[in-house]
Amino acid sequence: MKATIQYLFAGNTLTENAAYEAMQFISSGNANDIQIAAFLSVYNMRVPTVQEFTGFRKALLSLAIPVQLDADKTLDIVGTGGDGKNTFNISTLASFVCAGAGAKVAKIGNYGFSSISGSSNVLEQLGVQFATTPEALNQQLNKSNITFVHAPLYFPAMKNVAPVRKQMQTKTIFNILGPVINPCKPTHSVVGVHSLYLGKLYRDVLKKTNTQFAIIHAMDGYDEISLTAETKIFTRKNIELWDTKKMGFKKNKPNDIEGGKTVAANAKIFLDILKGKGTDAQNNVVLANAALALSIYDNSTYKAALLKAKSSLIEGKAYHCLKILKTIKN
Repeated sequence: MKATIQYLFAGNTLTENAAYEAMQFISSGNANDIQIAAFLSVYNMRVPTVQEFTGFRKALLSLAIPVQLDADKTLDIVGTGGDGKNTFNISTLASFVCAGAGAKVAKIGNYGFSSISGSSNVLEQLGVQFATTPEALNQQLNKSNITFVHAPLYFPAMKNVAPVRKQMQTKTIFNILGPVINPCKPTHSVVGVHSLYLGKLYRDVLKKTNTQFAIIHAMDGYDEISLTAETKIFTRKNIELWDTKKMGFKKNKPNDIEGGKTVAANAKIFLDILKGKGTDAQNNVVLANAALALSIYDNSTYKAALLKAKSSLIEGKAYHCLKILKTIKN
């Protein structure tokens, strides 16, 4: 590992195979904390190449507990994190809206490392029990249209890097990899990224797979549709720039979509929105993200998907999915 770190510090990049071996090494408990921090720091200073990213992804998937879902068609909505914007849990809320609209959602998530409240934090606060086995994941999906993959349960090797990630208190390469290492292997995916370069990187990687995808980046830095600025949308077919008018909403201000300062505060925002007590700005940003995801999942127009998303949220279907999910125990 020492040679690899020195090689990277000299400004070099890794081949796909070398990246695979390096990620296998640090994720399997063979590296000490200093080596792990040094390795992660390299990719805080630059974005991985396509070859490195592909090797890292393959290494982590090889270490994951395999999952086979009953559903033939599944959707994941996830952001890389690390945008520093402190929004409430928009992608997780959008996932429930999609589930309420009939999509089968297999969302991956984790505790917040660079944010106050990750998806795992808020769902745990709300009383959702994490599915500890592939069988439990299927039970959740079949009963509530949504299952939540708490990453540490399906990537046991990640415990070897978790303490370092927590102490670094910033985004790492694992934030970037998280959205594309879902062991459920969703057929459809919406990924939010905090930079345009990452959007291009994800597109290059995902175009080599069978996944139907949309990659989103708000031009003012959010890793989701924020409605605070135009949004760059990368798909297999093209790259487009959407304004808020095209998405059917008025422009938001950044403070309109801020999260709380604690996990409990974010959980309250989460419930308020699902119960129909969210502000217009909060509702709109959730609906915009859900509508884009549903349009990918259904292969439909955004306009048609938005109608389904609104029905799910306004009629309480999304909240019903949460209530069912909370009743399911391992």
